[in-house]
This record gives sequence, structure tokens and C-alpha cells, in this order.
Amino acid sequence: MSEVNNGKNFLDNEDIKILKKLYPEISDEFVTWLCENGYFTAPASHKFHGAYEGGLYDHSFLVANTLIDLTEKNNLKWQNKRSPAVIGLFHDICKVDLYKHKQQVFHTDEGDFPMDIVDQWEYRNDTLLKGHGDKSVMILASLIQLTEEEVMCIRYHMGAFTDKEEWNYYTRAVRTYPNVLWTHHADMTAAHIFGV
Repeated sequence: MSEVNNGKNFLDNEDIKILKKLYPEISDEFVTWLCENGYFTAPASHKFHGAYEGGLYDHSFLVANTLIDLTEKNNLKWQNKRSPAVIGLFHDICKVDLYKHKQQVFHTDEGDFPMDIVDQWEYRNDTLLKGHGDKSVMILASLIQLTEEEVMCIRYHMGAFTDKEEWNYYTRAVRTYPNVLWTHHADMTAAHIFGV
């Protein structure tokens, strides 16, 4: 993972070129927002899949590619042809401010010098918005216009891992937009099969 946040020339970065190839319509302003808000450096989780610097981008990129592949192999129909890329890349945009970095230092028995330094992530309790799918929709809708199908796929990408009280809404979303289920499948493939 390259250092995207260091320097002013965001748009010449290799990760940005890959992002623009996957989602060509992305604006330079949106790219700048992603860079300034830590999209390329945030972890995907604090202790599970992608729990490392840059894990969010790696996970999102894999979900997008998996969803594009599923679309081609299963002849999925979308309201907008960009949707698999947009949904995959930004379904977890809520995580740009969700974790903070901390290091745990282990000393020798004498305590005179560090024996090991372990990078860790922990939840931040001071974010402005709470939630997961709903937070991602709110953030992304402030940056680009979304179709209703994109909203539903991002909102319910956690599948049955959403709160039990929301299962009826999730089921209605899947019945209205079957690609909600494909989105969940792509996310689980990335997280649980590839571990990213």
C-alpha cells in the first residue's frame, strides 16, 4: 500500500489510478475527499479481516472485483452499470473514521528497552455518525448521487448480520433488489474466504 495521504499530488498515486480504472466516472474532488479522510489508510476492521493500515481499501477493492465477476458470470442486471464498482468500493466507507491506531509496547523483563511493538486498532467513540450500512449510505450520498438499488445494496450488505429487528426490511430489500444478496455474498467472500 502506498502512502496516499503524504503530499499534495493525490491523483498521480498508483492506488488512485487503479480506483479510476475500476470507477472511471469518479471526480477528482471525490478522490481528494477519500485521500483526506483516510479511505486508503484505514483498516477494514479492528481485529478481524483487513485489520491493518490500508485494509479498508484492499477489502473494498476485492469486494468490487468480486461483485463485478459475479455480475458477469451470473448475468446480473443493475439499475446503473457502474453499480458493482461503486457498491463494492464504498459499501464500507463508514470506516474512514471508525478506528484509531494504537501501539502496544512489550518490554524485556528488566523493562529497559522494547522487546516488541504490536500495531493495533481500536474503536473511536467520538465519531459524528453511528451505524454501518446506514452510515455508509449517508456519507456516500453526500458525495455522489446513488440509485435506490445502490442504497439498498450498501445499506443491507451485512445480510442477516444486521440487527434482528431489521430482518423484515432486509428481506424486502432482497425481494425488491436481488443484487442486495449478491452484494452480501461478495462482501463475505472477501472477508471470510480471502480474509481481507
